[in-house]
Amino acid sequence: MNIIILSRNEHLYSTRRLIDEAEYRDHNVEVIDPLKCDLIIEQEKPRIFYEGRYLNNVDAIIPRIGSSVTFYGCAVVRQFEMMNVFTTVTSEAILRSRDKLRSLQRLTKAGVGMPKTVFTNYSRDVEQAIKHVGGTPVIIKLLEGTQGLGVVLAETKNAAESVLEAFNGLQARVIVQEYINEAKGADLRALIVDGQVVGAMKRQGKEGEFRSNLHRGGTANLVKLSESEIKIAMKAAKALKLPVCGVDMLQSSRGPLILEVNSTPGLEGIETATNKNIARSIITFIERNSGR
Repeated sequence: MNIIILSRNEHLYSTRRLIDEAEYRDHNVEVIDPLKCDLIIEQEKPRIFYEGRYLNNVDAIIPRIGSSVTFYGCAVVRQFEMMNVFTTVTSEAILRSRDKLRSLQRLTKAGVGMPKTVFTNYSRDVEQAIKHVGGTPVIIKLLEGTQGLGVVLAETKNAAESVLEAFNGLQARVIVQEYINEAKGADLRALIVDGQVVGAMKRQGKEGEFRSNLHRGGTANLVKLSESEIKIAMKAAKALKLPVCGVDMLQSSRGPLILEVNSTPGLEGIETATNKNIARSIITFIERNSGR
């Protein structure tokens, strides 16, 4: 098959691993920078022009679309879809997952457990927003934040009110979530491929850090998920129509709670922690589903 990886950097670990596994299975693979694609929108003949040539005879694409290029990256994925090219993640699913508020609304409708969450439209009544999630401490997140950026732990009522008022003054949209104390600065990530959990790790934030992101100094270890954790991870992925994704959740006294579903999960942390070949699982998923 002819496979294209939509990535801005072919040297990134995740991109490199996907290249290696595709080539190992005798596929032709090419890395394309989505921002360098020209979209030819013509009746019954959608095409993509890239560095002096049209991208023809493509069997499948693997979108590795960074959050900063979501709009144009998804436009490129959508163009490939119009050309009847199989994609591991659809453009609509990426957009859905990048909209934190929209994705949380879909998850709650699907009956997926999550921390109590409040969203307001720059409300001046910040005290009420804090009450809705059970009081302090609370987590305050920018709707467009990624990789732990734009996430604040407010431990007191005064601190929470000050942060919310500051964000409101900047007209930055935020959500307020309850703080799950029993998680102790750790979360679980389940990697989903073709709707099934193919690997899972427990990420622990460094001492004094409530965020468990690995690039912020957190550590990751292999973990065996409980049956309820497996079920909720698969349910979350299905609710957002993401056959390939990373599902982040917290362990709480009332069961697993979904934090976020990532449509472009990194592979380095999960492969290192689990010693599993996640990249190969993604290529196998394409082989089973592309119809070529």
